[in-house]
Amino acid sequence: MQNNTHSHNILDTSRIGSLLMKLTAPLFFGMVIQNIYQIVDTIFVGRYVGTDALAALSVAMPIQMFVFGAGNMVSVGGASLISRLIGQRDKQMAERTLGNSIFFGAVFSLIVTIIIVPFPAFWLKLVGVSDNVLPYAREYLTIIMSGSVFNLCGAVLLALVRAEGNARVSMISMIIQSVLNVCLDAVFIIGLKMGISGAALAMVISQGAALIYVLSYYLIGGSYLKIRWRNFIPDKKVVRDIFAIGVSQFFKAVVDCLSATMIIKMVGQYGGDIGLSTFSILIRIMNFASMPGMVLGQAMQPILGFNYGAKRFRQALKATYYPVFTSTALSAVALLILVIIPGPIIRLFTADTALVASAISGSHIMFLGLIVFGFFSVGQMVFPSIGKAMSTFLVSVLRPLLLILPAAFILPRFFGVNGVWLIFPITDTLSSLLVLGFLIPLLRKFQRAAKEEKHGEPASIITGK
Repeated sequence: MQNNTHSHNILDTSRIGSLLMKLTAPLFFGMVIQNIYQIVDTIFVGRYVGTDALAALSVAMPIQMFVFGAGNMVSVGGASLISRLIGQRDKQMAERTLGNSIFFGAVFSLIVTIIIVPFPAFWLKLVGVSDNVLPYAREYLTIIMSGSVFNLCGAVLLALVRAEGNARVSMISMIIQSVLNVCLDAVFIIGLKMGISGAALAMVISQGAALIYVLSYYLIGGSYLKIRWRNFIPDKKVVRDIFAIGVSQFFKAVVDCLSATMIIKMVGQYGGDIGLSTFSILIRIMNFASMPGMVLGQAMQPILGFNYGAKRFRQALKATYYPVFTSTALSAVALLILVIIPGPIIRLFTADTALVASAISGSHIMFLGLIVFGFFSVGQMVFPSIGKAMSTFLVSVLRPLLLILPAAFILPRFFGVNGVWLIFPITDTLSSLLVLGFLIPLLRKFQRAAKEEKHGEPASIITGK
């Protein structure tokens, strides 16, 4: 592999704690804004469109997860490879990976649009939409899937930006999308009274604006890696390395989609449309509360990938330990807050007393798993960060396939709608144990390699060379 001289990269430092903070702070701020916009978007729909429209957001979620997984197939694999190549000081191959990732992101977005947009009712009925919710869900899904290129390509580019150590651009992109989306929600839903179509259109337009900004960073900004048209041509080795990690994300998306569909069906069966509306509220609060773990995992990925590629295993250990402990502590704080004051938070979404009561009851069960979810969010990112394809695949697929799907099938039959809420803490706990089982032997190898590194010996344990 060719080694290229290149200018200094932000990832090239021994001060792992400072670097983690430098990457985490803008990512955290950007994701806070993004999660606030998602919550505000839900508030707009719940307050100004209605309960059935809220349920439509829940019903569309499994299909959105599938699209997100298609994007992750490229973004996770591409980002992991780019960070490791930068660590190996191979800028030319890193830029080729950038070009190939963008190409496949565009291809997959086109495929998703062709498959879903002409047949929205078909896909929604597979999920289990009710007759009352179907008109809202069909409107919403058709519009957001028509803009898949903005969503999918934007997600791919954001991951690639983070992979080269630039969290600031990622933050600004998320802020642009979030602020614009909220403003357009107010115009389309309240001002023009476009209903759920207005919410969907606001999302697509804001995603397009964010994509334009990230593209401008690569085309005319100060990016470390550059977009070169010749790198759009698929390279056999690059494609293989991207999808060695990324294919697990696709299988995860498929199984996630199936498990989410099962959960939605069970919510509808045992909780009715008010149960679907409850789920729509709780899942958004859950996403917000679990954000610290996701942010720290994203910030860890380029740092760990770079140091693994550079064979700096002492720094790789620090890049793993710091976010794991921090995310666990923050998750405990989030759980404490949600246990103490769920009511005022839930009432932001709706004034419907029955819906508020249902959501408060569900929150007491659903949020219990937050205590371990921070560890899981960071721990699962270790394996793709260092290119461990099999571990990535097993962790990604076993959680939804062997834990969530069986739990979704069994628990509601014994505990009704409360069984649906129980799925989350039970599977989060078991998933964390699964990650721990894979992580402990890997960290032991890191420790042995770090000792070899300290004594000036070649660290052969991890690479297998």
